[in-house]
Amino acid sequence: MQIKKRYPFVPVLLIVLAINIFFTLAGIFIIAFIESPETKDAYKEMGTLRSIIKQVASVIFQAIFYYYTLNHYNKLMAEKRSASHYIRFTFLSIVTGFAYFFLMHTFLPQKNPASVKTPPGLYLFSFVISTVFITGTSLLLAYLNNLRDEKKQRKILEAQKMQLEVDKAQANFKFLKSQINPHFLHNTLNFLYAKSLPYSAELSEGILTLSDIMRYALNEATGSDDKAPLKDEIEHVRNVIKINQLRFNNDLNVNFEVNGIVNGIEIIPFLLITVVENAFKHGDLQKAEYPIAIKLTVEHNRLSFYCHNKKKTGPKEISTGLGLDNIRNRLDFAYGTTYKLLIKDEAEFYTTQLTIDKL
Repeated sequence: MQIKKRYPFVPVLLIVLAINIFFTLAGIFIIAFIESPETKDAYKEMGTLRSIIKQVASVIFQAIFYYYTLNHYNKLMAEKRSASHYIRFTFLSIVTGFAYFFLMHTFLPQKNPASVKTPPGLYLFSFVISTVFITGTSLLLAYLNNLRDEKKQRKILEAQKMQLEVDKAQANFKFLKSQINPHFLHNTLNFLYAKSLPYSAELSEGILTLSDIMRYALNEATGSDDKAPLKDEIEHVRNVIKINQLRFNNDLNVNFEVNGIVNGIEIIPFLLITVVENAFKHGDLQKAEYPIAIKLTVEHNRLSFYCHNKKKTGPKEISTGLGLDNIRNRLDFAYGTTYKLLIKDEAEFYTTQLTIDKL
C-alpha cells in the first residue's frame, strides 16, 4: 500500500532553518554578555567561512534527516509494522546521524582556543547524545502526529456512522409513515371521538389526546435542520402525561414545570419525550411523596431539562439503554460540544439532566 508523504520537504526545511536561526541568535546574544578570551574567539569563529559552511551543511542534513525519518516512521505506524521494523530503522538512523557528526568533526572541526583541550571521549559522547536526540525527536514527533491523525480519523468515522444511523432511522420512519395513511387514522380517531362524546367525556378526551399524539408523531418536524418547535415538543410531553393519567385514573404523581420563553426556539424532535417515557416506564409514579419532577427552563439562549423519578420496586422491565444511547448520538450530531447530558443512576432514584447552549 502506497502511503502518502505526511511531511512535505519544504515545510520541514523551513522549520529546521527557523530553529537553527533562533539558536544561532541566542548564542550570539549570550556571547555578547560574557567577557572572556574564549567567548571573543568563539564570536570571531562564527563569522568565518568554515563556520558558515558548517551551519549550512547542518541545516541541509537536519532537513533531509527529519524529512526521511518522519515520513518513514509515519509509514511504519500507518502500516502497523512490528517493533523489529522500528528497531532496525532507528538503528540505521542513529548510525547515519553518528556518521554525519563524525564527518563534520573530521573535515570541519570546531576551532577551540589553545587553552581548551577537549578529550576524544567527550567528542564521542557528544556524537552519541546528538544522534540519539535528533532520532528520538523524529520518532516522538511522528508518534504524536500519528495519534492526532488517528483521533481526527476516529471522529470522522464516528460522524459518518452517526449520519448513517440517522439516515437509516429516517428511512425506517418514512417507510412506516408510508404504510400508515395519516388522514385515514385521523379521520377514524375523530369519528371515534365524536361517537364517544355522548357516553364518556373521559373516553372522548383520551381519543382526542391520542389523536394529537399520533398527529405529532407522524408529521415531519416543521423547523429547519430537522428540528421541531420547542413549544410543540412541550405540548407533546403534556399529551403523553395526560394519556397516561387517563390510563391510571389520574393517580400518577407528575410535576411538569416550564419556565422562560419557548416560542421561536427549535430542538431536535422527540428528545424530551424519550426521557419522560423512560421515567414512566421504570418509575414509581403512585407515591405522592415521590412524584416525577420534570422541569424545563429556557434562559439566555440556553435550555435546561431535568427529570427525576423514584425507581419501581419489585420485578423491573429489562432496559436495553438504546433510547438514551440514541439521544446521546443525536445530541452529538446536532449540537456537538454545546450540550451536556448527565445521567445519575442511584439505587432508588434516577435523574437525567440535559443542558443545551447556543440554541
